[in-house]
Amino acid sequence: MLNKGGNRDTTQMLMARSVPGRMGVVTPDLDVPAAPLPAAAYLRDDLPLPEVSEPEVVQYFTALSQLNFSIDTHFYPLGSCTMKYNPKINDEVAFLPGFAGIHPQQPVELSQGALELLYRLQGFLSEITGMDATSLATLAGAHGELAGVLMMRAYHLSRGDTRRTKMAIPDSAHGTNPASAAMAGFDVVTVPSDSDGNTDLDALRALADDDLAGLMITLPSTLGLFDTKILEVCQVVHDCGGLVYGDGANMNALLGRAKLGHLGFDVCHLNLHKTFSTPHGGGGPGAGPVCCGASLAPYLAAPIVAQTAAGDYVIAQPPDSIGKTSGFHGNFGVLVRAYTYIRTLGAAGLTSISGNAVLNANYLMHALKDIYALPYDRTCMHEVVFSADRQHERGVSGLQVAKRLLDYGFHAPTMYFPLIVHEALMIEPTESETKDTLDAFIDALRAIDHEATTDPTLVQQAPHTTPVSRLDEATAARRPILRWQPAAD
Repeated sequence: MLNKGGNRDTTQMLMARSVPGRMGVVTPDLDVPAAPLPAAAYLRDDLPLPEVSEPEVVQYFTALSQLNFSIDTHFYPLGSCTMKYNPKINDEVAFLPGFAGIHPQQPVELSQGALELLYRLQGFLSEITGMDATSLATLAGAHGELAGVLMMRAYHLSRGDTRRTKMAIPDSAHGTNPASAAMAGFDVVTVPSDSDGNTDLDALRALADDDLAGLMITLPSTLGLFDTKILEVCQVVHDCGGLVYGDGANMNALLGRAKLGHLGFDVCHLNLHKTFSTPHGGGGPGAGPVCCGASLAPYLAAPIVAQTAAGDYVIAQPPDSIGKTSGFHGNFGVLVRAYTYIRTLGAAGLTSISGNAVLNANYLMHALKDIYALPYDRTCMHEVVFSADRQHERGVSGLQVAKRLLDYGFHAPTMYFPLIVHEALMIEPTESETKDTLDAFIDALRAIDHEATTDPTLVQQAPHTTPVSRLDEATAARRPILRWQPAAD
């Protein structure tokens, strides 16, 4: 049976291998009293389960697993998402019995090792960002954003400053920024970018009045650029009494070289699945710790870990906390992995991350800008944003370029984002890829550009070699098939 996505239903594919009488498992005799069956109306006699051996089942599902596209098997150049290698030592440490088997409601006196790890991680992240305090409670980047802007809101209200209802956000921002601000009760206003991709200072000054609560800005921006006016940007916001929120999603470009707190940011979040190599994708697991300066520390989300004068570690709540944002102490397994990554690399290793991330992105930029349009022709940071406008003139869209990349064994880059770049191809090589991989990726993009001239139909109808080809993406999003359905007669 084919579903709307074009892939055969797993049960039907196994049925094709079924042989009557073949068994994969022998169930033991019951060693407990048999439970009564449900009412007859709920029973069915026609249950067409496949009859296959255990090796066939293992071979089948192992073969399916090898069709998965993952960072452990392929290059994954998703801009902004930072799909980079996750060192296996992180998993080994997270799987240690004292970490993997701990319960969040375990008594504090029996959780000192875990709490010490969280306490140290709070300190590491505060040091890395140049902030004074950190909460690990938030479970994703967008979750951290919401907590951060709620802290900003609480700060203003504690001062009786109820007029500040406006949140300024650049036009190149992550889409979650305006959503988080709106959820926190702010009115979102857009700040345009100037011709160099920096924040338009004149436009920001026009917004900087006594109703501006703050600015949410990503550094480096989603254009892959370091805003050369960032000190002035922060000063403009502070001069009118506002606060500056830093979306730290792109911190892997700054590690060991620039600290958001030193640049004038009041609060930020970090995506541990981006900068600190914890697993990413599939809806989680995630972690988005919030770091802030001293003025906002009393409002951090609870709980945090504190140390007593006797050296014990305890669960604490900041005095004016915005409250709990998750069930317990954050996504502990992810936090253990990030802690391991930081301890493994040390200060010099963390600095090398940013150097290699920026080097790789600029290598790609210079190798491809002669054939793919570069809207902002300046040194980029950890990612580069091209435009497929030149290919579009020959009848090949950016989306088709991305789909053709699958035939060359590469995942597509982030598509059509940021929104201010037409036909955007947002590419992040990350720091963990080799020059050989980048050269092969460059060759593929150059070959696709050549195909756009010599055989555009080949690109327009891609991919050709993947198990599933042209999906009906609109129908899949609007009417997904979420359960097994019998084949039509």
